[in-house]
Amino acid sequence: MSLPVRTSASGTGADAGGGAATPSAAGPTPAELLDFVRSSAADAELVSSLPLDPEGRTWIRLNGPAGSEAWLIGWPPGTGTGWHDHGGSHGAFATASGTLKEDSLAARLPTEGWKTLELAEGVDRERQLAAGEGRAFGRHHVHEVRNESGAEHAVSVHAYYPPLPLMRRYSRTGAVLRLEQVERPEEWQ
Repeated sequence: MSLPVRTSASGTGADAGGGAATPSAAGPTPAELLDFVRSSAADAELVSSLPLDPEGRTWIRLNGPAGSEAWLIGWPPGTGTGWHDHGGSHGAFATASGTLKEDSLAARLPTEGWKTLELAEGVDRERQLAAGEGRAFGRHHVHEVRNESGAEHAVSVHAYYPPLPLMRRYSRTGAVLRLEQVERPEEWQ
């Protein structure tokens, strides 16, 4: 049996963003977060309250269920997140309008001690999420989300539990995934 990733260079725990949160049994499950984001995405009044910018993503922080963190996000044509993870939080997102494309890895990556990984064949997953569609994910999820439309904004709702302790940002060239930076909440709130 081969591993889905190979470590090709080592980093320090600090570079890798150690200290990821461990979900509590008392918080909402990924399925409960998916129910929340789907119902929020169907709330026309909420979705229309988001100011849309033609150049960059916009967002409003929402009160998620049972202590979770939630966001309503607007995606201008051609914008995306780049490859990232959620620092050990599980979550869900749903598209309220437009269509989003998600590329993800079907592999559990180590959270510390590496800077560059070579991904094995067959770990890439791709899906389109049109208005009304959503997905839940576990705490080891690595993905990128994009609005590939050339003319239409997309809007989505995202929720995470526990609230995001950090996000690791990656670059990807072919099968090589490289840790580029670790962001803390104060950098995006």
